[in-house]
Amino acid sequence: MHFAFTDEQLALGATVRDVLRAHCPPGALRTERRPAWDQLAELGFFGLLLPPELDGLGLGLTDVLPAVEETGRACLPGPVVQTAVAAAFLVPRVPKLASGAVCVGVLLPGETYAADADLADVLVVARTGSAARVFPGHAARLAARPGVDPCRPLFDVAVEPSGQDDLAAPGADRVALAARAVTVATAAQLVGVARELLAVSVSYARVRRQFGAAIGSFQAVRHKLADVAVAVEFAAPLVHRAALSVDRSAPTAERDVSAAKAAAGEAATLAARVALQTHGAIGYTEELDLRFWLARAWSLLAAYGGAALHRERVRASLLGGDLRRNP
Repeated sequence: MHFAFTDEQLALGATVRDVLRAHCPPGALRTERRPAWDQLAELGFFGLLLPPELDGLGLGLTDVLPAVEETGRACLPGPVVQTAVAAAFLVPRVPKLASGAVCVGVLLPGETYAADADLADVLVVARTGSAARVFPGHAARLAARPGVDPCRPLFDVAVEPSGQDDLAAPGADRVALAARAVTVATAAQLVGVARELLAVSVSYARVRRQFGAAIGSFQAVRHKLADVAVAVEFAAPLVHRAALSVDRSAPTAERDVSAAKAAAGEAATLAARVALQTHGAIGYTEELDLRFWLARAWSLLAAYGGAALHRERVRASLLGGDLRRNP
């Protein structure tokens, strides 16, 4: 298959990149929970997947991949994927969803904690093999849980049965579709994280000098950076294929989604390890912004199923077995 993004898809990604560079600089990660949210809303970012009758643009998951990848590259905080992607499948008729005025929190089957649940105006809780339940955010009791990513806090969610609102709850089939879509979107974010880590590491290797030479001239450093570049370039097409499979409801969609998440997660964690090796101990320090991208790579790796689980699912699909296990 020859896959190439259209000029319109690439232009959308470039526009989101420009907005995030202007309104979500690294400094904002230290002080803000939802930087650039209003600016993305003005672009219609949160309505990209919604149909036109709900004030959206009616795009497919494939169309928005370049834009979602940029949110990973910027290490954008907040429930972005939950609101822009998962909500379009689970609660598309929530008032003002397309405008970005409503934040959506999602707890999908297999997930123990909900990221950024404290910001949610609407909370969707789905259990394995059953329809989801929809609650207003104030109906949930949240307990913060430790996590590696300071910009993606995790919460244990408990909801009162009486807190269910009157929105139509999505069935199990919509939950499964949303799980695939949000996993692909997370994989795209991981690709963006990996690209940024690689770019920062290459730039640092060009200026950091040891023994009278830039460390980028050392063969060991160059080989490690090249390994990251290869891993990213192998992972990105798998993410594109998975999005296309989800859009077309292909029979291989589950396998393609798992292949994409595993490859993207491994590429991002390799990029994080090499970035830390390239920078040395300074990479852990509060002063260096690198730590945000390191934490995001590790955090998103575990979200919606880790690489080991998804590789197991790919193996089961190819060799025969049950793919119905949830991440």
